[in-house]
Amino acid sequence: MAVYTEVTDDDLARLIAEYGLGDLMSYKGIAEGVENTNYLVHTSEGTFILTLYERRVNTADLPYFMGLLEHLSGQGVSCPLPVRNREGEVLTQISGRTAAIVTFLEGVWVRRPQPLHCHAVGRALAELHLAGKGFPMSRPNALGLAGWHDISERLGARADEIASGLGTLINYELAYLDRAWPQSLPGGVIHADLFPDNVFFIGEQLSGLIDFYFACNDAWAYDLAISLNAWCFETDCAFNATKARALLAGYQSLRPLTAAERLAFPTLARGAALRFLLTRALDWLHTDRNALVKPHDPIAYVRRLRFHQEVASPVEYGLEPAA
Repeated sequence: MAVYTEVTDDDLARLIAEYGLGDLMSYKGIAEGVENTNYLVHTSEGTFILTLYERRVNTADLPYFMGLLEHLSGQGVSCPLPVRNREGEVLTQISGRTAAIVTFLEGVWVRRPQPLHCHAVGRALAELHLAGKGFPMSRPNALGLAGWHDISERLGARADEIASGLGTLINYELAYLDRAWPQSLPGGVIHADLFPDNVFFIGEQLSGLIDFYFACNDAWAYDLAISLNAWCFETDCAFNATKARALLAGYQSLRPLTAAERLAFPTLARGAALRFLLTRALDWLHTDRNALVKPHDPIAYVRRLRFHQEVASPVEYGLEPAA
């Protein structure tokens, strides 16, 4: 359960009063998520999410995240909107943590995505990219190629504790990406973590996107490659070409990929797989066995990476070949 910091009734009631959100009716911890503490809060004025930012979040990045949510919401993207307190501030303190309150989005995340969900996600991602164009702030991607090298060094020989030969695979892939990683692709704001549990649906309709705490500025097609890895592989890690075509078609219905993006897509997909392999491996080795949150198995991304290594053309993902 992702509740690392407990909040008392009295402290939360005072906080709700500071935000002018009426009377506190009830609240409970949210068991989803791994980075922060989240509470579902019901007041006489409505339902909200209280997030307490834990030590893994750099509080210096919070103005970017909060500002981005306000910007995207203003551009029509369905995402949480930060609530400002009576002093006009978004960020506050409670239980020794920096915190924020955001609006509640209705919907549930889909455990077994179908092609129609993938199409909707692709379109929503394109909407996000286009809506982010006017956002004035910028945040470098700390989990880009340089960051992957840093994580690899932290893993060192312990990578082979997860799977025999994993360290060799990581080093091979980093050497390839150092040579092949594309430069100067179209880019701007990216979500960088658009997994199924960060997308809500009501029935077959996408109702909103959440969890922007990896958002940064990078290549848009790389963000699309992250989503392909997250949405288009089955539980046995088999690639689902039908879902991939739906995801890519949804995206390109609003923002067609350039020839350079299509050509680079297999490499971007490899990089996206390596990114999550590395961060999951690090969590796997360094999360306390008694921790409330179980780390994700990195082997699922080893299998994705090995698939991408065998891809010879973007056509295999459902993209037309670059002109």
